Amino acid sequence: VQLVESGGGLVQAGGSLRLSCVASGFSFGEEAIGWFRQAPGKEREGVACIYSRDGSTDYADSVKGRFTISSDNRKNAVYLQMNSLKVEDTAVYYCVARGSCFAEPFSWGKGTQVTVSS
Repeated sequence: VQLVESGGGLVQAGGSLRLSCVASGFSFGEEAIGWFRQAPGKEREGVACIYSRDGSTDYADSVKGRFTISSDNRKNAVYLQMNSLKVEDTAVYYCVARGSCFAEPFSWGKGTQVTVSS
């Protein structure tokens, strides 16, 4: 199983970024794909999750209305569109594969850094 993230970077508060995750090595359409994040000194937090088979999604309250998760099953890819970014969104963002949006991930990407400046 391999998950490769891209799209992180530095952005000003109020700006937008789009993260991408390309998955391989498992049945993409049968699993849930999600994004976690970890800020310095804080625990990892589940941000968003999608069931690629039907497109249903789940979001943390802290990002609802600002972040959108989507998938492209032809490309085995999942995206996280992040709008209205806040300084507190600064973290390393990890793409994860999990049996459901409520299960522990069974695979993690290496992460991509998102830094939001004030």
